[in-house]
Amino acid sequence: MERHQLLLLLPGCLLLYLGAIATLAAADVAIPAGGQPPGCRTRCGDVDIPYPFGIIDPDRPDCAYSRGFQLNCTSVNGAARPMFHNIEVTNISVPNGKAWMKTNISSQSSPCNYMVVMETSEFNFSTTYVNSTVFSDTYKGMVPTVLDWTVEWKKCEEAKENRTSYACVSSNSYCVDATNGRGYRCKCSDGYKGNPYITDGCEDIDECQDAHPCTGICINTQGSYTCTCQRGKHLIDGVCKQSSSSWIIPVIGGSIGVVTLVTIVTCAYLIQERNKLHSIKQKYFRQHGGRLLFEEMKGTAFKIFTEEELQKATNNFDEKKILGHGGHGTVYKGFLNGNTEVAIKRCKTIDEQQKKEFGKEMVILSQVNHKNIVKLLGCCLEVEVPILVYEFIANGTLFHLIHDGHSRHISISTRLQIAHQSAEALAYLHSWASPPILHGDVKSSNILLDGDFTAKVSDFGASILAPTDDAQFVTFVQGTRGYLDPEYMQTWKLTDKSDVYSFGVVVLELLTRKKPLNFDGLEDEKSLSVRFLSAVKENKLEEILDDQIKSEENMEILEEIAELARRCLEMCGENRPSMKEVAEKLDSLRKVLHHPWALHNLEEAESLLGESSIVSSEVVSTGNFSIEKKSLIGLESGR
Repeated sequence: MERHQLLLLLPGCLLLYLGAIATLAAADVAIPAGGQPPGCRTRCGDVDIPYPFGIIDPDRPDCAYSRGFQLNCTSVNGAARPMFHNIEVTNISVPNGKAWMKTNISSQSSPCNYMVVMETSEFNFSTTYVNSTVFSDTYKGMVPTVLDWTVEWKKCEEAKENRTSYACVSSNSYCVDATNGRGYRCKCSDGYKGNPYITDGCEDIDECQDAHPCTGICINTQGSYTCTCQRGKHLIDGVCKQSSSSWIIPVIGGSIGVVTLVTIVTCAYLIQERNKLHSIKQKYFRQHGGRLLFEEMKGTAFKIFTEEELQKATNNFDEKKILGHGGHGTVYKGFLNGNTEVAIKRCKTIDEQQKKEFGKEMVILSQVNHKNIVKLLGCCLEVEVPILVYEFIANGTLFHLIHDGHSRHISISTRLQIAHQSAEALAYLHSWASPPILHGDVKSSNILLDGDFTAKVSDFGASILAPTDDAQFVTFVQGTRGYLDPEYMQTWKLTDKSDVYSFGVVVLELLTRKKPLNFDGLEDEKSLSVRFLSAVKENKLEEILDDQIKSEENMEILEEIAELARRCLEMCGENRPSMKEVAEKLDSLRKVLHHPWALHNLEEAESLLGESSIVSSEVVSTGNFSIEKKSLIGLESGR
C-alpha cells in the first residue's frame, strides 16, 4: 500500500487503483453465472454491499465475484462495519466504480509532520494544523479516502473472449477500459440504471418521472422517451403548438395507423410463415435420419448442407445450370464457396421406407472410397426429397460418348478401359464395401468420364432417386428398362447378379454402339440384348459389332468380350459370373491387348496374366477357346 501514499498538500482530487481490490482471483472461487446468487447478505451495518463485492461466508464463497472482492463484516466499537483486510469500507459505488474507505494517518517521528491520502472534498486546511497535532486529533487518526476499482486486470477486448468470466452479464450493459490504470469495469447503457454485474441488473430509467424537456405528453420507452402533443397541437421545433390545419393531423394519424396496422399484420404473417417453414424443414431433417447422420459424420469431410447453401450454389436451381434430367430428378452444376465445382442432384420422389433408412444409407455411402466411384460429398435433408451433392466429373456420361457422337472414333482400348474400370467399381461395392452395396441401376448414363476417359460409377445405392436420360424411362420397380434383370422382374428381389446383368448390357453398348432399346425397330430387334444373343447363337456376331472396332486383328479380343457379355446376360442369376470375376477377366484382356508380344513367350504370359486369370479362364466352359487358353496351348506346343 506504500505506493498509494501521497503528501497531504497534494492538490486536486485523488483517484487511485487499490491493487488488492482490483485483482481478480477467478481460480480461487467459482464465479457465479449471472451475478450474485440469492441468499447472500447485501448489507453490513448501515453500508450496502453491492455485487461484485460480497460479505465473506465460509458456506457461500460465491457471494462475491472473486476473492479480491470479499469483505469481512466486523464489529467495531459495538457497530457492524465492512472491512477490507483491516481497512474500514464506508461506501461502495457500482456506477462510478469507486470505494470509500478510512485509512490511517502516517506520522513521522517530529509529531507535527503527517503524510496522508484522503478525499479532497473532505479536507479543509486550517493554520492550526501547522506545528500541532490538531490535524490528527480532528480526524482521530483516520481519514476518508476514495479509490477506483476494476473487475480484472484485462482490457475489455480480452475479457470478452472468455464468456464464462466476463463480468458485464446484464443486458443493456457495456464494458469500459480503465483510464488511470489496468483493468475494466461495467456500466449500464444510457437510459438504464442498476447493477451491470447482475443478470437483468440494468433497468430502464423512466425519464417521464423526472425532469424532461417535453412540453406536451412524455412517453417512456426502453432506454429513452418520446414527446407527443395533445389533440389539435403538433410538435414544432420541440414545442407543442396549435395546428392551423387541425384536420390534417387526424388524417395523417389515421393513415399512419393504417400503414402501421398493415405492416404489423404483414410482419406477423411473414414471421408465421417463416416459423412454419422452419418447422417443416426440421420435420424433414428428422424424417430423413438427420440426427443420426449428423452425429455419425462429426469430424469427417461429409457435409450436411442447408437448402439456402445449395440454392446459392446453383443460382436458385437455374435451368442454365442443368447437366441432365429424367423421370425422377434433375442434376445441376453448382459452385460451393464460389469456386468448387460439384454436381447437385435434386430428386422428385422417395418412398416412405427410404425416408426412414436414408440417414443410415448416407452413413454407409459416405464411406465409399474408390478411384472409379463418384465421391458423395454431402446431402441436404431439410427438404421433402433429399438433395445429394457429388464431386463434379467434367467429361459427361458414357451414354453421351457412345450414342451422341457417332462420328467420334472410340478405340477398342478406350472401350475396354472403361468396361474394366466400371467393373472394378462394381466389384468393390459388392465385395469390399462394408456392408456390401448393390447398385440397382447400372447403365451407361450412370457411368461418368473425366478428361482422360477414366470411368466413374455414380448413383450407387440410391438408384431409385437417379435421373434418367431422355431415351429411357423408369419402370415401377427400381432400375431402367433395357437394363433390367429378367429374374429381378419376376422376383422383385435385387441381388448382386442383377447388377451383373445390367453391366452386360453396358458391355453390349460398348461393343455395338447401339442403345439398349430401339422403339423404331422390328419387334425382335427392339431389345439390344435379344438381338445380341440371337446373333451369337446364329454365329453372326460380326453383323452386330461397331464398324470402328471390327477388324481381323481385333476379332479374338472382341469374341472374348462378347462371350463375357453373354455370360453376364444368362437368364438364371446363378449362372452369371460375379463382378469380381468380370473385372479380372477384363483386366486380363486389357493386358493382352496392350502387350500382344506376350503371346510368344509362355513365362512372360504367365507373369503378365497372373495365375488367377489363367485358372479362371481354364474353368470357364464355353463354346469358344479363350485367348489366354489358346495362347498358352500354342506356346506349350511350340516347346
